[in-house]
Amino acid sequence: MKYVDEFRDGELAQSIAAALRRAADSARHYAFMEFCGGHTHAISRYGIADLLPPTVRMIHGPGCPVCVLPIGRIDLAIRLALEHKVTVLSYGDCLRVPASGGQSMQKARAQGADIRMVYSAADALALAQREPQHEVVFFAIGFETTTPPTAVVLSAARQLKLDNFSVLCNHVLTPAAMQAILDGSPATATPRLDGFIGPAHVSTIIGSRPYERFAHHYGKPVVIAGFEPLDVMQAILMLVRQVNDGRAEVENEFTRAVSATGNLKAQRLVDSVFELRPGFEWRGLGAIPDSALAIRADFAPWDAERKYALHYMAVPDHKGCACGAILRGEQAPTDCKLFATACTPHTPVGSCMVSSEGACAAHYNYGRFRDAVPA
Repeated sequence: MKYVDEFRDGELAQSIAAALRRAADSARHYAFMEFCGGHTHAISRYGIADLLPPTVRMIHGPGCPVCVLPIGRIDLAIRLALEHKVTVLSYGDCLRVPASGGQSMQKARAQGADIRMVYSAADALALAQREPQHEVVFFAIGFETTTPPTAVVLSAARQLKLDNFSVLCNHVLTPAAMQAILDGSPATATPRLDGFIGPAHVSTIIGSRPYERFAHHYGKPVVIAGFEPLDVMQAILMLVRQVNDGRAEVENEFTRAVSATGNLKAQRLVDSVFELRPGFEWRGLGAIPDSALAIRADFAPWDAERKYALHYMAVPDHKGCACGAILRGEQAPTDCKLFATACTPHTPVGSCMVSSEGACAAHYNYGRFRDAVPA
């Protein structure tokens, strides 16, 4: 199959692994962050870590949209369903994220709340059209990849004058999170990083240019990579070569889908519907200025926060959960005392174990037994 089988070729993987062994300087250590949860799962699923030289270390980043949602944002959705009696629509992973007071959207649904899973923003709009007797709120999450579809349904709702539909917006921005990682989180210092694997799908929207400041200002190379195992391995090789050469550039391994400018039509659509929030709380990273989007005043009737006068309240994470430190790159999932004991995909304590892009879920599903074997 084009663009899949050829990027999972075992012989080519061994060839890239050999090139990595030759390129990696045994006298130094390399630390690269794969920002996106999709890359984290590729590394775990395909055993890429086993093919890397011992001097090359991969660090998980905060690029999992469900993982970085703070508890208080989940609480808003539950409050809408239980107190305002609206129909809340969400992607499946969000339903199981632990909220405050031992709650979750799934548990609230068991208590009678009308909370349903949808596969897309378009599904949410269609349901509001089919059920005009219900007030419908779409719980919108995600990085730049999923923001254009939300902009589409908001534009359609305004055109249709669909007054029983609104959006609770939780869209966040990749470059702001990368900058927060490099600047150091408010709570503690982040680990030393030699460079980033840049996200794939996000970059199809925003292009490669937004990462240039990390290369030029911070001296950190960025290589945008696809999600297949050979994509990731080639990106790591490109990062090692940049570090060896003393270069800090933005390189694009994912040329089959990513350009320098990205999807300009999608960018214009997003800009017409959304504006920057002055501040937004991220799980593990704290409040980051200009790191998320809010719905513009022109679309106020379809903004759930305005429509229902919602007020966000910060809620601390579970004391035993290391999800925040994992999202900052300070700890690995196996460093958490709850990992694979109290916290499993069936009984998650933190969002990193819930999401299909979460680092803890990746380690649990693909690496926990190997990690548990004594050296």
